[in-house]
Amino acid sequence: MRDKIVEALTLKYKGQVAEAEANINIYLTNPAGIGEHSDIVAEVDKQIERAATAQEKLEFLENIGY
Repeated sequence: MRDKIVEALTLKYKGQVAEAEANINIYLTNPAGIGEHSDIVAEVDKQIERAATAQEKLEFLENIGY
């Protein structure tokens, strides 16, 4: 059961990193296509924060031996 929980969390965090990276790529390659976001820098910063938080959680799981 423990392994399934750790696997689920790992997949969740990896998915969050991938999602943030995809959003950053869109913001940086086609910012004009994102009409509702007038402050692209702030939006990219939010995505970096999301990715960094998820990455920290992945590293934490690895460091505690899971």
